[in-house]
Amino acid sequence: MPWKSRWTLPIQPQSLPAYLFTSPTGPLDDEPLLIDAEFPEHYLTQHTYREWSKRFALGLQQAGFNPGDRLLLYSGNTILFPVILMGTIMAGGIFTGPNPTYVARELAYQLKDSGATFLITAESSLQTALDAADSIGFSKDSIYVSDEGFSTLRGDPPESVRGLTHFSKLLAPADSATTFTWEDFSSHSEMDRTAVLNYSSGTTGVPKGVEITHLNYISNCLQTEYMAALSPDYSTLVKHARGLSFLPMYHAYGQTHHCVSAAKKGIPVYVMRKFDFVSMLKYIERYRITSLTLVPPIAVALTKRPEVRDYDISSVTSAGCGAAPLGRESAQEFDRKVAKGGWMLRQGWGMTEITCSAIGWDPRIVSEVTSGAVGELNPNIEGVIVDEEGREVRGEERGEFWVRGPNVMKGYWRKPEATAETKTVGRLFRRFWTMADGWLKTGDIASREADTGLIYIVDRKKELIKVKGNQVAPSSSRSSLTTPPYKTQQSSVSSCQAHQTHPQTEYITNAAHSNGEELPRAYLVLQPDQQDQDGNSPASSSLPKTIAAWLAERVAPHKRLAGGVVVVTDAAGIPKNPSGKILRKLLRERAKEEVGDGEVRESRL
Repeated sequence: MPWKSRWTLPIQPQSLPAYLFTSPTGPLDDEPLLIDAEFPEHYLTQHTYREWSKRFALGLQQAGFNPGDRLLLYSGNTILFPVILMGTIMAGGIFTGPNPTYVARELAYQLKDSGATFLITAESSLQTALDAADSIGFSKDSIYVSDEGFSTLRGDPPESVRGLTHFSKLLAPADSATTFTWEDFSSHSEMDRTAVLNYSSGTTGVPKGVEITHLNYISNCLQTEYMAALSPDYSTLVKHARGLSFLPMYHAYGQTHHCVSAAKKGIPVYVMRKFDFVSMLKYIERYRITSLTLVPPIAVALTKRPEVRDYDISSVTSAGCGAAPLGRESAQEFDRKVAKGGWMLRQGWGMTEITCSAIGWDPRIVSEVTSGAVGELNPNIEGVIVDEEGREVRGEERGEFWVRGPNVMKGYWRKPEATAETKTVGRLFRRFWTMADGWLKTGDIASREADTGLIYIVDRKKELIKVKGNQVAPSSSRSSLTTPPYKTQQSSVSSCQAHQTHPQTEYITNAAHSNGEELPRAYLVLQPDQQDQDGNSPASSSLPKTIAAWLAERVAPHKRLAGGVVVVTDAAGIPKNPSGKILRKLLRERAKEEVGDGEVRESRL
């Protein structure tokens, strides 16, 4: 039968702005809160965050923005990104933020699909925005240009940029916004109003707008806050906490953590406008950052990159890792090299469709943190694990993880068929248990320990590699490749459709071959100047075969890299989205174009 979280908490009816700021006029802290990491003299406080948001909300309404309208912000992180997010919601609208690295075609899709009536673009991305708008007939009169926010905060923004209105013209005068009030809610049904469209990553299929309601957003913030507050010294930790925002704010992970949760608690967050690994180290040292929100590639880089030794990052006393599974060996290496035994990296689990997260850790649990688990269900969450036939698995068997709770999305924006495929409707379920509405089929393969209730995420259902009837989890193979004798900065394991013409010697990638089967294929970025025991350098043609042979001695036959090994010359050779998730779809497409398993290839991505 499905199981429930150990904890239950009440969700009081209110709007997201009311949750964050309490009231439109009540007193708020005036200490630096959202701070530009490069130029820390530019910042917002809790009070000014609210006031700038109110000015933007009122200005939007005066410009013809109506309840339910959508606003799209095409920008990287800035200290005014949260203002545009929250101001849009205060105005009764729906916020959506595309990936700031999108090309015109991708941006045009989200602009059209969301039906946005206002487009705000960073000046550095203006030409892409114009090309996207022109391709779908979006009016230039509804395009506004933003910058890093400094000129707006100083009070001397430009009138226009390349003939387009600067977004500061959407800000109502400070004195008129003083009395502005947002709509608050008195029932949970009112809270079911959509606040944000956070688009899914699009690693499989067409990107979809995920409708996140006021109830979803507030519930998820309360759930994660409840878990963190279980720590005996929680108040002290919050008092001394300092965060660093390098995850993109358009993404659920960075958005919920740094635009809302940290701001609600008054935790200062230094905002990086663009991620750079060495700059991250510099800011950790300079601002004595205490907590990090990580994704696997960054967590692994902290254990591998030599630059880490040049900076003092000892101020960090906690870190969470999400967006994709991190292997147990990698997590343990992080604990040794980065945490140095003083604390432990805690993995979590989430997805855009559940606002951000549904699984976390009771901070009082220490012994199981290094087990490779991602924790247990957050408050008010239910879970179940089912097999391919939709039947609940027995004991600790693996299966697809389904969840239900107040943070599960309303649905996919204007895609009822996709919603129906992902969320259940009430029915008798396989005669085993009664399925009520609202279960989200996560697409993740998981297992659960019977005695502890801890959950293990194996990999994405669609990314499992099937070899002669056996399933290979790319995350498991990737973790194995981070251990000696080769020190890798990054690795990814994908599948290639291959026809075996001679056992163990030649594999030809051919996705269309009727007799083809999937075979594991690895893409590796080695640390600089790494050599194997025979003195082969990363440029050596024998190195891929040597690595494949080394792994073959340590894993079951179906997990061997029969699809080949490719050593790429730099980290850009393993494609990732801005949140750090490896885009295996692109690797699979690349594998289709490649032939052989013994050649060293430079990245062409």
